[in-house]
Amino acid sequence: MTKPLTFLVVDDHPVFRQGLVALIRSDDRYEVCAEAGTAAETLTALERAVPDIALIDISLVGQNGLDLVKTLKAAHPEILVLIISMHDEVIYAERALKAGARGYVMKQEAASVMLDAIKTVLSGKIYVSATMRDRLLETMFSARDEADSHSVERLSDRELEVLELMGQGYGAAEIAKMLNLSVKTVNAYRDHIKEKLRIDGAGDLRRFAVKWVQSRDR
Repeated sequence: MTKPLTFLVVDDHPVFRQGLVALIRSDDRYEVCAEAGTAAETLTALERAVPDIALIDISLVGQNGLDLVKTLKAAHPEILVLIISMHDEVIYAERALKAGARGYVMKQEAASVMLDAIKTVLSGKIYVSATMRDRLLETMFSARDEADSHSVERLSDRELEVLELMGQGYGAAEIAKMLNLSVKTVNAYRDHIKEKLRIDGAGDLRRFAVKWVQSRDR
């Protein structure tokens, strides 16, 4: 009998994580060897067993999921990583691939799409949606026309999250709650964003964030 492929599932929402585990176990070729809700739990799980593939959410309490991917790949480069996230792939898919992930799929996708993404990554290929694949190809073969796009590339993953939420109209207190950070930390991120994007005032930054989100969604 062929040995089943082993999975580590990392998501801080227990209901979604349990659903994902059940989906994986619906295929006899797959076995979930560990679950985790935080980065710390993930690293502890890896001390007990190293899976063939890790399914990781970007939004984790205390640490950005992309940072966890980098940590995981540095320690275990052989592990395949598939990001399963509620965050817009247009913003995060490319960053996830650069961090070491082999695919990116949105949480709202159907179970059949999730399984297809898993199968694709396990076969050694990269999985992104058709729309995202087109965008990535466009970026490879044509220069970006907007200076704003280039400047946003200077931001860290967490700074980009804060900018995106600002552009969606959320204030510092709301962003702090959503990202499990203190308001002081969110304000520090906003200061770093202003410095990197060379924007002077808070009002100018809010306008930039809104304009950036709107232009990205066109």
